[in-house]
Amino acid sequence: MSIHTLEACFVISKMRRDNTIIVHTMSAMPLISALTPSPLNIASVPLMGGASGIGLGLAIAQPDRKVVVLDGDASLLMELGGMAQIGDQAPANLIHIVFNNGTQFQGIANLDRPGGANFDFCAVAKASGYATTNRFTSVPELVAGGPDLIGSAGPHFVELEVSAAPKFTRESPQPEMPAMQFGRMGAEARAMMEALGVSK
Repeated sequence: MSIHTLEACFVISKMRRDNTIIVHTMSAMPLISALTPSPLNIASVPLMGGASGIGLGLAIAQPDRKVVVLDGDASLLMELGGMAQIGDQAPANLIHIVFNNGTQFQGIANLDRPGGANFDFCAVAKASGYATTNRFTSVPELVAGGPDLIGSAGPHFVELEVSAAPKFTRESPQPEMPAMQFGRMGAEARAMMEALGVSK
């Protein structure tokens, strides 16, 4: 059993509080932007693997706000040391969610992610010092377990088993990615600074 990325983002958007910051990357980017648009959203592309680090910095700087990181499994592996930093700093307001589809470059090449199904993200999070670790494989599990994480002290780690998208083919090619997808991080950072009243 697995969760569709759209379903996961929908549930997360419904759990969001008005002052929640969301750091998002990869397949969650267009969905979160559409489902819960806010100046408190920030993409981490093109900073591959940087979502957890951005989330940690924001959680430390904004201790009165929940910070939710929507990470990709292959992206997280690029900067796995970020989990150790989160465990070390232990920000109580941080929820780190990884979308695990077992692939990298989803939909483009669908290459197998290093470590495969045997790589245990929750075990790494627990060893790093996260307050809690959870693995959800269905929407009902996420609906039941998510609100407790929003309302309790972290840092929390959540692994979502999500389904991989079909691979693009010659008959069904990948749509061209707009250039703004790679330049949005700066614009969203400026919008967030303004919303938070942070001087430039």
